[in-house]
Amino acid sequence: MKKLASLLALVLVVCMVMSVAGTGAYAEGKILPVQVGPNPETIDPAINSAVDGGNMLLHFLECLLTVDQNGEIAPGCAETWEVSDDGLVWTFHLRDGLKWSDGSDLKASDFVYSWQRVADPLTAAPYADTVLWPVANFNAVFNGEADPSTLGVAAPDDQTFVVTLEAACPYFESLAAFATLSPVNPATVEANGDAWAVDAETYICNGPFMITEWVPGSYILSERNPYYWNADAIKLDGIRWLLIEDSNAAYSAYQTGEALMIKDVPTEEIPSLMGSDDFFIDPIIGTYYLSLNNQVAPLDNADVRKAMSLAIDREYVAGTLMQGTYVAAYNFMGPGWADPAGGDFMANANNGETYISKDFEANLAEAKALMQKAGYSGDPENPDLKLTYSTNDAGYHKVVAEYLQEAWKEIGIDLTVEVVEWASFTPMRRAGDYESSRNGWVGDYSDPSNMIELLYSTNGNNDGKYNNPDFDAAIDVSRSTTDKAERSAALHQAEDIMMDTMGCVPVAYYTDFYLQSPAITGSWHSPYGYWFFMYADIAE
Repeated sequence: MKKLASLLALVLVVCMVMSVAGTGAYAEGKILPVQVGPNPETIDPAINSAVDGGNMLLHFLECLLTVDQNGEIAPGCAETWEVSDDGLVWTFHLRDGLKWSDGSDLKASDFVYSWQRVADPLTAAPYADTVLWPVANFNAVFNGEADPSTLGVAAPDDQTFVVTLEAACPYFESLAAFATLSPVNPATVEANGDAWAVDAETYICNGPFMITEWVPGSYILSERNPYYWNADAIKLDGIRWLLIEDSNAAYSAYQTGEALMIKDVPTEEIPSLMGSDDFFIDPIIGTYYLSLNNQVAPLDNADVRKAMSLAIDREYVAGTLMQGTYVAAYNFMGPGWADPAGGDFMANANNGETYISKDFEANLAEAKALMQKAGYSGDPENPDLKLTYSTNDAGYHKVVAEYLQEAWKEIGIDLTVEVVEWASFTPMRRAGDYESSRNGWVGDYSDPSNMIELLYSTNGNNDGKYNNPDFDAAIDVSRSTTDKAERSAALHQAEDIMMDTMGCVPVAYYTDFYLQSPAITGSWHSPYGYWFFMYADIAE
């Protein structure tokens, strides 16, 4: 079947007409059809916090810097840059002749506008604290105590963008390459408000592809941006982003050649796909975890949270439910994160011991005792705590939810599962409108602060509403020191605190498993969970 699908895909390419079933839409030229997720919550770079939206943003917008195929920082809109001796002033020199997709000039002042917009509390950017914390006056701006115009960014001329930091940041280049800090076109944002990012006509961008058609629930068609500075290197005429939420529908599209790559593979198909040339399992840095809303009783009780964590058989979840495609997680920070002091952050954590014991039977006994300590029965025959668990229906999420119903029943919890459509799921979780929920994080860069800071009290992605002054203090130390050993110790201390109080519940370490036709050449997949198709081609 897969051989036939590949042949059909190649025939479609040779014909140079790709169609999307059910849409009646056709686009002439070399159009690559891919599926990286369903309807994105948003593709406004300031608001997005999801991997699928971020994957699209990489193709529509370009930051000052980029990340190349080898994971190294590379020039983006900025051709060159330098940093002062004290590490506090970064000067970026933009390329000559940069344009927006409507043909207007892209200027350094556009970056000033865009970064100020992320810092503005009215924007409510989830990543604001993560990406702008080192920038001068950010805290005052973000807390509404100062105007966004006072943020430490400036454009002395049209091609020079200067950032002044309050504290040296050893990974600032990674932040300058991060999608949240992509430039947005001031004219279209001011004219259309938040609606600028939901319509092809108003989505003015500066990346290798621009949106030309958008059918919600079906596809986003992006075509080569003729004004992109490196347009001559782009081989595709366009990318059709298939907005498919159901993994079986995605798999069907792949089998018929209507998609040449799909991220969402039906879990029941995985055993038969293992070993196939077009089925990939790639390691990525990130953790599949559960958020327990710390603002909702009794989840504000650390003993209850610990009990819920200890009642999970992680080896069963990763090895059986997830069919060995994930790895059981006994720490929050998994493999792949670079310790500032050197080596792997996970290997250096907790004196080399896992935070959660691998002895599940002992864990379960402790979980029942903790429930009783918190005033509950802890008895599967007499469940006296009712909770709701929210999840979206993709990948292993639903089967994990069904397992949690049984696992938590063993400690006296009667769990109701609520399945939420993806477009509504992340904003619901961010607003804290849930009790317990599936969550997860894939690294945007390898510095451990990128994930550990999710639990910082003011972080926009702190979905569990965890608020621990000792944890925040440790993070503050990690942000204020340039000493690598001291910074490493502070970050490890932060993980110690959040794991001791179970700020969230780690379950498994991520991988990406996907299907991709050999007809696609020149693309790559990064350890941060993104697919790069901007320089891809389709073999004929």
